Amino acid sequence: MGTRTIKLKQGNTGKTKQSSIKPGKGGKGGSKGKASSGGGGWVGRVLMGLFLVLVVFVSYEYARLPDAAPLLKENPKTTALIEQRAEEAREEGHKPRRRQSWVGLSSVSKPAIDAVLLSEDASFYLHEGVDTKELENALQEAIRQGKLGRGASTLTQQLAKNLWLSTDRSLLRKAKELVLTRRLEESLPKNRILSLYLNVVEWGNGVYGIEAGAREHFDIPASQLSAAQGAILASMLPAPRKRSVSSGSRALKKRAHWIIDQMQAVRRLSAEQARAAHAEVDQLLGSRKSETAEDDEGH
Repeated sequence: MGTRTIKLKQGNTGKTKQSSIKPGKGGKGGSKGKASSGGGGWVGRVLMGLFLVLVVFVSYEYARLPDAAPLLKENPKTTALIEQRAEEAREEGHKPRRRQSWVGLSSVSKPAIDAVLLSEDASFYLHEGVDTKELENALQEAIRQGKLGRGASTLTQQLAKNLWLSTDRSLLRKAKELVLTRRLEESLPKNRILSLYLNVVEWGNGVYGIEAGAREHFDIPASQLSAAQGAILASMLPAPRKRSVSSGSRALKKRAHWIIDQMQAVRRLSAEQARAAHAEVDQLLGSRKSETAEDDEGH
C-alpha cells in the first residue's frame, strides 16, 4: 500500500514539473522569455554598433596623425603651439610675436643642456618615450594632493604636444600624444629629438627655442649660457610666459637652485662650480619677492 502511494506521488510530481516548463500559447512564462530574448538582442546590436563606430573613429584619428620620419632631416616651419599662441594674440587684438633661431646641439652650452635634461627628463636617454616610473610617481602624487599635476610627461611627450597638438588635457589628446611620442622615438635618434625640443619649446611671450631664449633673457647666444643661466631657463619651462628673469618669481629662483644641486649631485658640476652657480642665480634673480602667490605648476 505504501509503495503504491509513493508511485502515485512521484507521478503527480512529474506531471506538475512537466506542465510548469511546457511553454504555453498565451501563458506568462512564454511571454517573459520572448521579451527577455528580444530585449537582449536589441541591446547587443546597439553595443556592437557603438563599438564599430568607436573602432572607425579611432582608426580615422590614428590615420590622420602626422608621420615623424620627415623630421629626421627637416626642421618644422611652425608648430601647433606657435600657431595657437598666434591665434590667442590675434583674438586679444595683438600682433603675434615670434622669436626663433634654429641651432644644433653643438651650438648650445653643455651646462644648459644638462640643466634642461635634469629639470625636464633626467631619464631621457634611458626610456623609449614614456617614463613609467615617473608616471607612477606622478599618479601617486596626484592621489595624495587630490589633483593632477605636472611631472609625468617626458621630453619626447612634450615635443609631440608642442609640434602637433593643443594644450588641452582631454583623454583623446593624451592618447594622440602617446601615439606620436612612439612615432618620434621609432623614427628619430635621441639627439635629434633633444635638438628639436630645444628649438621649439616656449621660453617666453613669442619666444621659441633656446637660442631665442638666451638672447631674449640674457642677451647672449645659447653657446655662451652658464650653468646658472641654463638652470634659470630650465626653471622657466613649466610656465615660461609667467616666469621670467624680471618677474621676481620665487618659484623660479627656488627651482634654479634645485637644478644646480642636481647638477652637482650627478657630477655635472664640481662643488666649487655649484657654489659659483648658486651665487650667480642670486645675482641674476636678486632677492625680489613676488607680490602675488604663485602656483608652482607641478614642481
